[in-house]
Amino acid sequence: MSDPAAPLNLAVLVSGSGRTLENLLERIAAGRLSARVAAVVSSRPDVRGVAIARRAHVPVAVLPPAGRARDEWSAAVFGACRDAAADLVVMAGFLHLIDIPSDFVDRVINIHPSLLPAFGGRGFHGMHVHRAVLERGCTISGCTVHLVDAEYDHGRILLQRAVPVLPDDTPESLAARVFAAECDVLPEAIASIATAARSSASYHS
Repeated sequence: MSDPAAPLNLAVLVSGSGRTLENLLERIAAGRLSARVAAVVSSRPDVRGVAIARRAHVPVAVLPPAGRARDEWSAAVFGACRDAAADLVVMAGFLHLIDIPSDFVDRVINIHPSLLPAFGGRGFHGMHVHRAVLERGCTISGCTVHLVDAEYDHGRILLQRAVPVLPDDTPESLAARVFAAECDVLPEAIASIATAARSSASYHS
């Protein structure tokens, strides 16, 4: 961050409904999160996340990975983030493994709907996670904000929030409870990162 007083510039990566993006935009508009969504990058063209971004007048880059080598596609994604002067990249329902360039190491976070390292990795996303939690008989689930590295759901954990699994839960009811926790935890993690960035900028100025 060049200006310690400026809101954190976010680039948000989406692949679907954009509910997490919508929550961030609402928190920012309400003055509950000192940040700015500078760009949205979508891996699919016709998803609700793109419509939400455009309705909020946020610049959108639609960059489908199909037919592109991962390194080339990853470079295009982070090129869009760089063009937006993003301080932090937020994966918000972004369902792809991506190569992180050196200038974005430790500046990419993801929100995952389980208490990692449980129920993480390739194939564990959305309802697949909640079904697996119920099939295993867990009594607690939750969500995790973590740094993104070269493996699915693997980077250092930044923040977690537990929620109970109730005896009569369905995957849908559990998903709703976990998502409600996500709506609090992700902005909290972003706010903590912003505070740390401001402290670092002030120290080095």
